[in-house]
Amino acid sequence: MPRFSSLKAVLLLLLAAPAAHAQLTNSGTDKFAQLETLLPTANSYRTASGAPGPSYWQQRADYTIAVTLDDAKQAISGRETITYTNLSPDTLPYLWVQLDQNILDKNSITTATQVAALDTRVAFQAVDNMVQRDFDGGFKIEAVTAADGKALAHVINHTMMRVDLPRPLGPKQSVSLKINWRYNINDQLKINERSGYEYFPQDKNYLYEIAQFYPRMAVYSDFQGWQNKQFLGNGEFALPFGDYRVSITAPADHVVGATGTLQNPAQVLSSAQQARLRQAVGAKKPVLIVSPDEALKSEGGHPTGTKTWTFAAKNVRDFAWCSSRKFIWDAMGIQQDGKPVMCMSYYPKEGNPLWGKYSTEVVAHTIRTYSKFTIPYQYPVAISVHGPVGGMEYPMLCFNGGRPEADGTYSADRKYGMISVIIHEVGHNFFPMIVNSDERQWTWMDEGLNTFCQYLTEQEWERNYPSRRGEPKDIVAYMRTDKSLQTPIMTNSESVLQFGNNAYGKPATALNILRETVMGRELFDYAFKTYATRWAYKHPTPADFFRTMEDASAVDLDWFWRGWFYGTDRCDLSIDAVKYYNVSTKDPSVENTRLQKLREAQPQTVSQQRNAQDIKQTVVDEKPDLKDFYNSYDPLAVTDADRARYTAYTKTLTPAQQQRLRDNTNFYELSLHNVGGLVMPVILQLTYADGSQEIQNIPVELWRKNNELVTKVVTTSKPVVSFVLDPYLQTADTDLNNNAYPRQPVASRFELFQQSLPTQPNPMQLQTIQSSTQKAEDKPLNK
Repeated sequence: MPRFSSLKAVLLLLLAAPAAHAQLTNSGTDKFAQLETLLPTANSYRTASGAPGPSYWQQRADYTIAVTLDDAKQAISGRETITYTNLSPDTLPYLWVQLDQNILDKNSITTATQVAALDTRVAFQAVDNMVQRDFDGGFKIEAVTAADGKALAHVINHTMMRVDLPRPLGPKQSVSLKINWRYNINDQLKINERSGYEYFPQDKNYLYEIAQFYPRMAVYSDFQGWQNKQFLGNGEFALPFGDYRVSITAPADHVVGATGTLQNPAQVLSSAQQARLRQAVGAKKPVLIVSPDEALKSEGGHPTGTKTWTFAAKNVRDFAWCSSRKFIWDAMGIQQDGKPVMCMSYYPKEGNPLWGKYSTEVVAHTIRTYSKFTIPYQYPVAISVHGPVGGMEYPMLCFNGGRPEADGTYSADRKYGMISVIIHEVGHNFFPMIVNSDERQWTWMDEGLNTFCQYLTEQEWERNYPSRRGEPKDIVAYMRTDKSLQTPIMTNSESVLQFGNNAYGKPATALNILRETVMGRELFDYAFKTYATRWAYKHPTPADFFRTMEDASAVDLDWFWRGWFYGTDRCDLSIDAVKYYNVSTKDPSVENTRLQKLREAQPQTVSQQRNAQDIKQTVVDEKPDLKDFYNSYDPLAVTDADRARYTAYTKTLTPAQQQRLRDNTNFYELSLHNVGGLVMPVILQLTYADGSQEIQNIPVELWRKNNELVTKVVTTSKPVVSFVLDPYLQTADTDLNNNAYPRQPVASRFELFQQSLPTQPNPMQLQTIQSSTQKAEDKPLNK
């Protein structure tokens, strides 16, 4: 038996004592207070259930764009016609257009508000970031006109442009405006933004990943009007849905990929490439549309002339594209909900062997898995493009990093990092490209939900896949940091501290805990799919997500949103003490024997041990006539009178009460302490004296009357030797040292390291080196 505090008590006294409830008073803010005061009032646009209301509306913006890539100057020029349809009940005197390229203007708010600190040692890259960039970035707006060609008054305010309409745009009315523009493309290795070019000096070629390349309509919504918050860098994009037709003029030997479907393959592809593209529709593995040999030949050609590639996309919120003569292109068709989806990859030879082996297969796997957990993928293509960008997402197309070494080898980290970034960016087709949340305001609504789905998809790709985010144990280090270094998840994107942990890791982990520990997979999966279904191709808010998850599951989660999303408390639950009770059988033959054994097992005190040696004879030993009845009386000896009293007592009990006395049930009173402030379910592991174990899952409502301290009585038929909280690391508990009773040491290690380590070969390179060495040793010497 463990050294629990042991008391002997009668069951009725134990459970009925009024003192047991004396401590159940709230301390501080009630963690279970409902969120009604924080969430917006429900209305006919957005209901209290979290679903779109009967009066829900959203605006529409359709685009016709013609853009030209200047490969000699690394510049873009374009013209567009935007047809904007006002489906709101409001009359609009002006429109707001986003000019996101202006973040690269020398006088941008982002440049002016960069913070930095100097030290005695500063890295070159840090200095480069502080010094004024020698790059002429940003949109050059050449004309803004109405459909009839008349100039429209407009005002540019950094990354936003207000276009004043000749007459206000009423409900259910449309207006067309034309914009001509140009801008210089940034070198992504020098100015690491979401798009740009990469230059390959060995073959003097460029690879372009192009996005935010055209003036885009801002969102006008029922819950905030115009979303015209300036683009500062972190808060990404809020965009309306519409249809696109985009013509891209590029060098004649370039291969171009883009959002949507290619409209003129006969004009831009060879007959062989067209045949391969048709073959790929029903292929079981990726088919090369542009082969490595064809790409290598194009790398050395550089002919004059251009080709124009035309793409069309329906009901998307954005458009992006890529172009290079270096591109290898492969594709494989899958069926999703009865509809064909072409999964494709574009990559230079520098991406092989990783990209040819994995990219398109990962795209297909991602589409299938996300469709299972959210809604069926509805778009006709899904594309992964390899370039210098770590990862960036657009409808049907994304840019991904992850390049092997020049010799074609790679580390496990590089392989899994590449697979993970492809899953993540392709997954963004669902959040926010389809479930179209406001990234400018709430990064977590797309990044957090997407990172959670990424975790599910990684685990279905390979058993025990090394996911970086999703498991509760992986967020502990962040949750343990000082609160001054954290912000709640419900913080505007531009004000978030520790962006990756806050907007990606913490919400993804929270959803995993909801699924595995709080709600269970069945309830969670149904509610999550309900949210995706309700808000597909619409503009959800956090309240819509919170309300839907509760509405579809009948689980009160206000405590969870309050703790995980609106606060910075951490999970740290402790077992402070355990008291052991059992019920007295009242049978003197049983109880007195037990007490006799306890008495015999009691060790002598130090004084008793020394007195036995130092006191040779006591007075009573010397004079036996001083002894009386009590010198031989044993209060634990069982007499006939004791047995008779017990027999008489049992006759007053019912058979059930008599059985209760014989059961010898063990009662353990656990003192539980919420040290970290975040209320969470109590996952309790009991280890019995016979070595067997049991898990008890105690709902979070245990803390509802006292958010800090509670006592919980656990009854068992077998004696318990230890209690452990969260044995499978389900709750992101930040201190495991207080999780066990009796206390158990928590294993930990520290690592010795040098400040600067030389670059080590990856395992594939080491194997090659060892093989070469072995061959040299086995080769016979020439005589």
